[in-house]
Amino acid sequence: MSEQKTNIDISEKVAHLPLSPGVYIYKDKNGSILYVGKAKKLRNRVRSYFQGSRTVDGRIKTMISKIDDLEVVVTDSEAEALILENNFIKQYQPRYNIMYRDDKSYPYICITKDSKPRVFPTRTIIKDGSKYFGPYDSVTTMKRMLETIRKAFNMCTCAVSAKNIDRTRGIPKWHSCFDDYLQSCSGDWDEEVYQVVVKKVERLLNGQTEVLIRELKDEMEIASSALDFEEAAKLRDSILAVERYSRKMKMVADRKIDRDVFALTIDEDLKEACGVLFKVREGKLIGKFHRFLKNIDGLKQTVLLQSFVEDYYTGQYTAAIPDEVYISNGLEDDEPLIQYLYQEKGKKVPVHVPQIGEKAQLIKMAKANARLHLNERRLEKEKAERDRIPHAVKELKEHLKLSRLPRRIECFDNSNLQGTDPVASMVSFVDAKPRKSEYKRFHIKTVVGPDDFASMKEILTRRYSRVMKEGLQMPDLIIVDGGKGQLSSAVEALKEIGFYGECDVIGLAKRLEEVFLPGKSDSIMIPKKSTALKLIQQARDEAHRFAITFHRKKRSKRTLVTELTEIDGVGEKTSQTLLKEFGSVKKIKNASKTEIQKLIGEKIGENVYNHFSG
Repeated sequence: MSEQKTNIDISEKVAHLPLSPGVYIYKDKNGSILYVGKAKKLRNRVRSYFQGSRTVDGRIKTMISKIDDLEVVVTDSEAEALILENNFIKQYQPRYNIMYRDDKSYPYICITKDSKPRVFPTRTIIKDGSKYFGPYDSVTTMKRMLETIRKAFNMCTCAVSAKNIDRTRGIPKWHSCFDDYLQSCSGDWDEEVYQVVVKKVERLLNGQTEVLIRELKDEMEIASSALDFEEAAKLRDSILAVERYSRKMKMVADRKIDRDVFALTIDEDLKEACGVLFKVREGKLIGKFHRFLKNIDGLKQTVLLQSFVEDYYTGQYTAAIPDEVYISNGLEDDEPLIQYLYQEKGKKVPVHVPQIGEKAQLIKMAKANARLHLNERRLEKEKAERDRIPHAVKELKEHLKLSRLPRRIECFDNSNLQGTDPVASMVSFVDAKPRKSEYKRFHIKTVVGPDDFASMKEILTRRYSRVMKEGLQMPDLIIVDGGKGQLSSAVEALKEIGFYGECDVIGLAKRLEEVFLPGKSDSIMIPKKSTALKLIQQARDEAHRFAITFHRKKRSKRTLVTELTEIDGVGEKTSQTLLKEFGSVKKIKNASKTEIQKLIGEKIGENVYNHFSG
């Protein structure tokens, strides 16, 4: 879209925007938010949308054409803009921003902000100062961690509501805490001891198992030297529990480094993408996480990946940025690129795209996981789709051995009275339900006399020539009302226009409710109580009703026109004008001479008036 076509107020606003970082918000004429974006330099970024030299996809062009207003929020840094953008997107759910498909809430482990913090599993994040670790891709992984915490530190990990918390002890009341039955409840610990243990739990949750094991071994040696063998035994059990957990983690790096690895894959058919994160701590893969991205039409992989990374670090996950971050895609023309991330203390972490070695191998593994999740998503959608298909549709496919499920059925019928006023109808059924907005009526144009076979051939030729020419949705099954003759005419018509084979076609004879298939001499009798038979009967009866109604209306209209055309000077065009104005012959009879003459002229109007008043 060129700058000249934009709203003048928008152009003025853009010209006066600062060269500062911030967030821009596009709105339509109703004030609804279309898009939220961030920028290192607001003026440059916003102006780029309205310059004709910028290449954009159709989706963004449509969005630009709807922009009627612009708001900006200036921030002190890019990092602030990133966080604010994320918050606005989640708050307003703009139509043209990338969205995430949250079909489940992910499990976390929470450590509350108390003098004696609770450690428990949850799926709800509350911003009250508590720390959340995760998200975990599976409940099994999360439970394994909770079990390690209990075994290593005897820490209570029960998930109970706040009203069941004993305020004096800082832990669940005895009747709601399963851990108490196992004598592993931590509520009576001294507050100082409690805080020390919580710090160890945090190290374990952060994947710092090597540091934690060294620390526990030092404490065990001190306890042994002081002849506190009971404490030393507890510490020995803690070390064994942490070591068992650590051994289960996959070693994926040749050195004990902390890194996050992001990869993304797109499924064009699903119109969704999947982002995968591998969390590597001390060289071990301690967790993985994935999310599905939707509303992705026309967006490059780099843009989607950047959105996934930024959402992870700035969204509800409250994730710490490690010393190394790797992504699967790099720079693309004029698109934003993740070059750096900033840790909490301000340290700048460069973002790399590995090409060879173990890091590239890890990216490859992450992309394979993303493809796996998309395949699973596809199977879920296909199953859900199958579950929505009515039994009658499935049964009809089985009884008639159709090439595919007849989810979209188009059924045809003719109607005439001894060859006069010939018409035809088409009704449409989708998933066994009539879709009246797609019903069609046909005037027979080329057939003279009562020839049902030729009439059927004409309407199918016209209908499916148009379907092919205009790229309309094709049916899964065509039903013609009649036996072998009607079906043969239908098949001949479809072959002549090159449509035969695009879908199944059958004929339904009224007498015995026999179904005829092309090329088969014998008919098929569907069981009388079958829902499949009821479905095609319903379609046939509806097509017949629709055709009869249309035929009666046409015949009635012709009769009225004929009565008027008997009047001197009145032709078909004039009679149509009279009927359109007055609605019926009776009302024409009751009209005044002046009313009639005003409509069709003095001389012919007088003839009409005299005809009915004489």
